[in-house]
Amino acid sequence: MDFFSSFPSPVFPALTAASVMLALFLLRRLLRRCSSSVHRRKPNYPPIAGTVFHQLLNLSRLADFQTDLSRKYRTFRILTPFCNYVFTVDPANVEHILKINFANYGKGSFTYDIMCDFFGDGIFAVDGEKWRHQRKLASFEFSTKVLKNNSSVVFRSTAARLAKIISNAARSNEMIEIQDLLMKSTLDSICEVGFGVELDTLTGSTEEGRTFAKAFDDASAQIVLRFFDVFWKVKRFLNIGSEAKMKKSLKSIDDFVYKLIDTKIEQLSQRETGFMEKEDILSRFLIEREKNPDDMSYKYLRDIILNFVIAGRDTTAGTLSWFFYMLCKHPNVQEKVAQEVREATKIKGEVTVDEFVASLTEEALNEMQYLHASLTETLRLYPAVPLDVKHCFSEDTLPDGFDVKKGDLVIYQPYPMGRMQFLWGEDAEDFRPERWLNGDGVFVPESPFKFPAFQAGPRICLGKEFAYRQMKIFAATLLCFFKFKMWEEMSTVRSRTMLTLQIYGGLHLAALHRQGCLNAD
Repeated sequence: MDFFSSFPSPVFPALTAASVMLALFLLRRLLRRCSSSVHRRKPNYPPIAGTVFHQLLNLSRLADFQTDLSRKYRTFRILTPFCNYVFTVDPANVEHILKINFANYGKGSFTYDIMCDFFGDGIFAVDGEKWRHQRKLASFEFSTKVLKNNSSVVFRSTAARLAKIISNAARSNEMIEIQDLLMKSTLDSICEVGFGVELDTLTGSTEEGRTFAKAFDDASAQIVLRFFDVFWKVKRFLNIGSEAKMKKSLKSIDDFVYKLIDTKIEQLSQRETGFMEKEDILSRFLIEREKNPDDMSYKYLRDIILNFVIAGRDTTAGTLSWFFYMLCKHPNVQEKVAQEVREATKIKGEVTVDEFVASLTEEALNEMQYLHASLTETLRLYPAVPLDVKHCFSEDTLPDGFDVKKGDLVIYQPYPMGRMQFLWGEDAEDFRPERWLNGDGVFVPESPFKFPAFQAGPRICLGKEFAYRQMKIFAATLLCFFKFKMWEEMSTVRSRTMLTLQIYGGLHLAALHRQGCLNAD
């Protein structure tokens, strides 16, 4: 008698059916697993170009080191103990990261952890609701005619003060450290335009402004170092080395910014009814704070201000510094820009610098197509932000076919991109403003994914036109009155590794009054 005959007859069909169903279920699982193993694609990760320790060894020339690697691999990995750093110079990848799959690439917890001491919860360090909130308020402010008109007045006034300082130095044949002067000028400008506070660090002798500027630059450099120093948290905990210096820098920064907020709040406390509904960005955020005090702490205001300072001070001043360096190396371009400025402003006869800046109308600035091209060519070779980091939130495949893992940092690279021959041709490393002009001498923009100096997609720089206007006003004023040369004619410069691209040790120039009809006094 077989086994099944011992069961009552009604049970036997049920057991048989259950056995068949179980067998089919197990067979289906097995087939799925086999099918999955056959069809599962082996991950195609970017080639390994080194480790974070190689970057640390090349930190003093990081942007150029990354350029060397990018010439060999358009997309590559750098190994770290915690995640992959994936670098790319492929415009299709840049578009994917910044626009097409924007939701999958943000700041993320890893980057926020590194940056939050400095940036806090400011717009450059956060994702989600905090980013949307600040973006919305700032977007509204940048779109107002009041801010546009007010900023132009401030830029012209600051440019005139800067020209008078350079005029005195030119008369005495003194060396000019123009990057320092430009940093002071842009700090004064952003504080007046953005926060309604007049600092006057350019013509004043305030130690407070100098202390803040140095602390700000040192903190920026330390933030970059944290991406490559795997022991930075230990150093911060023990308060030693670079992190001890960082702590002191942050104290100086906080003292400066909180005093700025207090000054503004004091001004607004004396306002007339409705006065607060006005021109500057800080006022707009203070209005929000009055409405929602729980959502906008004193510390949050500090974070917002500091992020606008780095946007309005470092990027513009850094770009102008590299611009004047390029003009000194290419005197023919310098003369061509100066000639265009004279023609666009239609100034005849001798004028003072105050009279000249009054001629820098929106129409005159728009006619300066070659100046616009020269500034853009500077940004191509020396972008204000040389590398930009994004956190990958979930596994993805880039358009060039390379896979990235959840948790990887994906970095697109404006500095190396400006030097890639496959993007710009054989003369990619040459300074040639004409590449931006059509046959009629009119500026023609490139795709922001090929030229991502101002980012692109939802995070595209709100202050792009604001920055161009300021740079053109400053450049036009200085080039109309002065001819610039390197103080040491054969000297070259290099960049300092920090969040924004600055000239290490500053830019030392000689300024000569231009012969002709203009008077800088």
